[in-house]
Amino acid sequence: MCRHLAYAGPAVPLDDLLFDAPHSLERQAYAPGQMHGGGTVNVDGYGVGWFPGPVRYRRAGPIWSDANLRQLARTTESTAFLAAVRSATTGMPVVDPACAPFTDGTWLFSHNGLVSGWPESVAGLAGTVPVTDLLTMDAPTDSALLWTFVRRRLEAGGAPADVLAGLVREVADAAPASRLNFLLTDGAVIAGTTWTHSLWVLHDGESVTLASEPLDGDDAWREIPDRHVVLADPSTVEVRPI
Repeated sequence: MCRHLAYAGPAVPLDDLLFDAPHSLERQAYAPGQMHGGGTVNVDGYGVGWFPGPVRYRRAGPIWSDANLRQLARTTESTAFLAAVRSATTGMPVVDPACAPFTDGTWLFSHNGLVSGWPESVAGLAGTVPVTDLLTMDAPTDSALLWTFVRRRLEAGGAPADVLAGLVREVADAAPASRLNFLLTDGAVIAGTTWTHSLWVLHDGESVTLASEPLDGDDAWREIPDRHVVLADPSTVEVRPI
């Protein structure tokens, strides 16, 4: 599948988590440790979005091949960002717009996993959103459709953790073998879900990082149990069952 992470706290260079950490996102692209049977490498694309903004940068291909991103990450500091590397599901396009993070307004979103039985399994759910939303999706992929659902529900006033948890339940009912790990942030809070894939949290009271795998050997990393939703900011972390 994919690997992703989100950070909020004091400003740090993007480089710290994308490239410099012992088990950085770049390393997780070619040597992931917790794919849970969802593939072996994550080389079909990558992206990062950061605040204020959000500003987004994403490309198809392996993250280590982009010297421009490395330079950008070294010289850009942010108090909040979301980044991902992609392992494309068979049959889905390997193009820039298919890469997370997806964005609209103040939000950044990433999906680690797949929708089983795509696209027939979620055709009914797709019928609940305006046709124009479907025609203007970033790419014809399950992740882009999931972002369409999330965006609409946030616009309707849904709380981030409730929106993600509710969508996981609906998609899992329609497509039971789906893998549905989400990350969502507006730069102030980070919401995430675990549904058959790993997610870890590192929280020290001043900053919080959510990541598919620990980025280093710090014993403070804590694994979020499967089938849970988490809502975090630099001061608090709340975890509850979906």
